Amino acid sequence: MVSLSLFCRMILSKKSAPFWDHAPAEMQPRSILITGASSGIGRALALIYARQGVSLSLIGRDRERLEGAAAAARAQGAEVSLGQLDVRDQDAMTQWIEAADARRPFDLVIANAGITTGLAPGDLAEDPRAVRTIIGINLIGVLNTVEPLIASMCGRRTGQIALIGSIAGVRGLPYAPSYCATKAAVHAYSESLRGRIEARGVRVSLVIPGFVKTPLNDRIDAIKPLEITGAEAAVLIQRGLERGKAIIAFPKSLYLLACLSRVLPVRLVDKVMARFKVNIPQTQERIR
Repeated sequence: MVSLSLFCRMILSKKSAPFWDHAPAEMQPRSILITGASSGIGRALALIYARQGVSLSLIGRDRERLEGAAAAARAQGAEVSLGQLDVRDQDAMTQWIEAADARRPFDLVIANAGITTGLAPGDLAEDPRAVRTIIGINLIGVLNTVEPLIASMCGRRTGQIALIGSIAGVRGLPYAPSYCATKAAVHAYSESLRGRIEARGVRVSLVIPGFVKTPLNDRIDAIKPLEITGAEAAVLIQRGLERGKAIIAFPKSLYLLACLSRVLPVRLVDKVMARFKVNIPQTQERIR
């Protein structure tokens, strides 16, 4: 067991980078699974990875948009297979993912599919149906994506799992309770999964983006500081994943501010947050 004095010397040593920041050699995945790939960050990620020799497995619900993303990826030389699936359907997800992994084992899986919902000014509580829908997609959908691959990746002692969280998952926001709850749960799941399976050779990365310009976020009426495009977000995510980073958070300043809000007096932060005027449309998605 590492002694306390040795542990402190490892942290304070200036001769090399901190031991926790040592990343593996850059990873170049060749077989990639992406959910929510028909638009937004998912589509941008599909296109940034698309090239000759890469196999993309893209999952989404909108067939037309999914085929559009596939056509763009194929034009860049990638081999593409499509799964028109609802991430809430555990059986369908398991069967499709396991079959795809058997054909060409995945090097990288990105659990990206998600929706938003929230409150309009003056509303006190979210529609319970909307709450349960967002939990089904943003949280259960992540589990349905990752669970079918844990055993096979650990058996191969290689691979990478990326989960898309949010800065909104760092600290609860008064205008998006259930969205924040789902992303906070994804954060905790990522931490637990990483601590469990990285010893088996499988890397786990949590992506914590701020405001990204996507069709979903365009519906939110609010100030969106440091907003970036989906393509810009995809570049940052790819770079972080190639380095095997445990946490890929951007923009750094907004992420650090969110972390700071966790240690400030809670009621003070509540009052500050409540002063922002935000209108997040309620999702029209409903439990199947």
